Amino acid sequence: MTPQEITDRFISYITIDTESDAASDTTPSTEKQWDLARKLHQQLIDFGMQDVTIDKNSYVMATLPSNVDHEVPVIGFVSHFDSTPDFTGKDIKPQIIKDYDGGDIPLKGSDLILSPDYFEDLKQYKGQTIITTDGTTLLAADDKAGITEIMTAMKHLIDNPQIKHGTIKVGFTPDEEIGRGAHKFDVKKFGADWAYTMDGSQIGELEYENFNAAGAVVTFHGKIVHPGYAKGKMVNSMYIATSFVESLPRLETPEHTEGYQGFFHLHNMNGAVEKTELHYIIRDHDKDHFQARKEVMHKLVADMNAQFESEIVTIEIKDQYFNMKEKVEPVMHIVDFAEQAMKDVGIEPLIKPIRGGTDGAQLSYMGLPCPNIFAGGHNFHGPYEYVPVENMVAATKVIVRIAELVALPK
Repeated sequence: MTPQEITDRFISYITIDTESDAASDTTPSTEKQWDLARKLHQQLIDFGMQDVTIDKNSYVMATLPSNVDHEVPVIGFVSHFDSTPDFTGKDIKPQIIKDYDGGDIPLKGSDLILSPDYFEDLKQYKGQTIITTDGTTLLAADDKAGITEIMTAMKHLIDNPQIKHGTIKVGFTPDEEIGRGAHKFDVKKFGADWAYTMDGSQIGELEYENFNAAGAVVTFHGKIVHPGYAKGKMVNSMYIATSFVESLPRLETPEHTEGYQGFFHLHNMNGAVEKTELHYIIRDHDKDHFQARKEVMHKLVADMNAQFESEIVTIEIKDQYFNMKEKVEPVMHIVDFAEQAMKDVGIEPLIKPIRGGTDGAQLSYMGLPCPNIFAGGHNFHGPYEYVPVENMVAATKVIVRIAELVALPK
C-alpha cells in the first residue's frame, strides 16, 4: 500500500463525475454514478474478491473469504461513490502538493487561496503530500478517499495472505449525499455481523454518535394585486416568510453551534409575492431535543395561521435518519476494535459525535451496527477540499489492522 498506489487509485476515482441529484426519483439518482460503480465492480473481480455483485440500483458488494480455520465474526467496510450536488464535481483537476511547506496554497483554476491562517487543520500536515482541488470544483474525497482505502486494503490482504483475517464484506453505495445511500442496501445479502463506514474527516476520527435528522419545507401563501392599488388587499408571502425565519432562535444555526449542539439550517429559499418556500434541515443529537425542534416549527406555523385567521402557512417535516448511538452502544466492542487498531498503527483516536450523518446511521437501524472511521479529507463539499495522502495510507492500515484484531483467537 504505497503512497503512489493510493494516490493513483484515488485520482482515477475522483476524475469520474458521480454527482447525485435530490430531485431525481431513480436509484442511482444520476446515470453517471454507474460509471464508477461498474469500475469498482470490475476491479473487485480483477483483485480476486469473491461473490462480486452489482445490483439493479448500482449497489456493489464483494467478499474476501476468511484465511483462518477458527470461527471469526464477519465484518464489513462501506463507502459511497456519489459526490454532493452542493458544488460541482465535474472535470476535477487535482493538484498534488508534495512536501507541503505549511504556507498558503494557491488554487490554480481560480483566485482562491487554501490558507492555514483560515483552515487551521492544514498546519498539522506540514511536510506531507496534499491533494487539493484547483478551485473550480470539489475534490470528491467524500467519499472517494474511503473507497480508495477499502479497495487498497482488500488488495493488500489478497497480496499478503500471511496477514490473518476472517471473512470481510465490502459495499459501495450510491446517493449517500442526498440521504438515500442505505435505502436499498440489502443488509441480509451483505451478511456482516457489523461494519464500518470509511466516511469521516480528519485523521483519528472514530464516531458512533450522529445527529437525528429531518427535513422541513415551509410554504407561505400570499395574494398578488397591482402594487399601486394594493392597500388592504396584497399579502406578500416573502414578508411572512421573513418573519418566520426571524422567529426561530438565531444562534441555533450551523455557524453558531458545535459538538452536541443542534440547529435549524435554512439551506434554500425561493419566493414571489404569491408564494414562498423555505427549505430547512433540523438536527440534534438528543432525541427529545430533536422532537422539540420539530414542535417549535409546527407551533410557529400554527401561531401565524391564527394571526392571519387562515391557513396561510403550511409545513411538511420528514424524518431522515436517527442517532446510531442507540444501536451501537449494546455492541461497543466493535468501537473498541477500531480504537485499538488506530492505536496499534500509531494514530491517536479522536472519538466524537458526527455533526451530520452517514450511511452507517441508517444501516445501524436496519440491523447492521456501523460506526464511522476517518477517511482523511477536509473541507468537504466545496473548492477548499483537500486530503493528505498520508491520511489515506493511515486509514488503509486501520482497515487491515481491524481485520487482524477481529481474527485473533479468543
